[in-house]
Parts: sequence; structure tokens; C-alpha cells
Amino acid sequence: MTSPVDSPQYFPRLPESFTDQADRSIRIEHYDGQPEPLIEMYTEFDSGSFSQGVPPRTRTQIEEWVTHLLAEGHNVVAFHDGRPVGHTVMFPHDDTSELAIFVHPDYQSAGIGTKLIRAVLGYSQREGINHVWLTVARDNRIAIKLYRSAGFEIRDEDRGELEMERDL
Repeated sequence: MTSPVDSPQYFPRLPESFTDQADRSIRIEHYDGQPEPLIEMYTEFDSGSFSQGVPPRTRTQIEEWVTHLLAEGHNVVAFHDGRPVGHTVMFPHDDTSELAIFVHPDYQSAGIGTKLIRAVLGYSQREGINHVWLTVARDNRIAIKLYRSAGFEIRDEDRGELEMERDL
């Protein structure tokens, strides 16, 4: 018997469109476009939106960071009215990949993160990635709940962070 996180419905095909919990039309798709739209999104993050040093704080640092994300990772972006409001990226490392996810502060707690993480897991699985891990601040209960709902389990607890993982 398959669990909900392993069922075909869990990993949607991209692009995917849905209405979020704030009644906004959101479209999620694989992204290999220009860095500027993502740079603009990240420059709007407030001080409460930074965790583990990301996203970077200055525009120059954001530009370098986003350029690296687009060059090295598998990127999936959520759009509302044509502008990015969420971004997740999978960084391949040998036989595993590291996941990072960000949702614009004005769009948090509306179900976008849940859809984004499922979309990037499905996209990554179709790209041949078999194992995913991430780190999260130990006190970030909302993110930990999201990751657990996506099938992640704690692999290691170190200082103020948890390392979580799952197979695809």
C-alpha cells in the first residue's frame, strides 16, 4: 500500500495552477529564466524572513546568490499575476540533493509552500534524483511541520539545526 506522500497525486506534473488559501491564482512551473524576477522577489523579504543566512540581505549578494541557484540547481517557482512569490531549488550532490524553499512574506501561510515542495519533489524525481535532504532551524516549527507533511524525517540534530531527509 502506498502512503499519501508516495502517491502519484502527491507529485504533480508541472506546470500546475491552483487557488491558494487567500483566493489568489497561483501557477507553479520549472524555472530556467532570467535572474531579475527572482532578485526582485528576494529584495522584498523583510528581516523576519531570513533563516540560516538566506536569502542574503544586500542586493549585490542576492544577485550573486540567485545567479548561482539558477546555474546549479533544479528551480521551481510559484507565480501570482506574473511575478514570483515562491521559489524552491534542489542542488544535486553526488547521489543526493539538497532542498531549499522560500515563500514571499506576503504569501506565506496560504498553502503555496506545500504545493511548491511537492512540485519540486516531483520534478526532481522525474529528473532522476532519488534522495533529498535539507537543514532547518530547530525553532522553525512551521517549516518542520511542512517538511514532515512532505515525508521528511529527522536524520540528525546538531546545535540549532535539524537535518531532515527522504527518499523519492
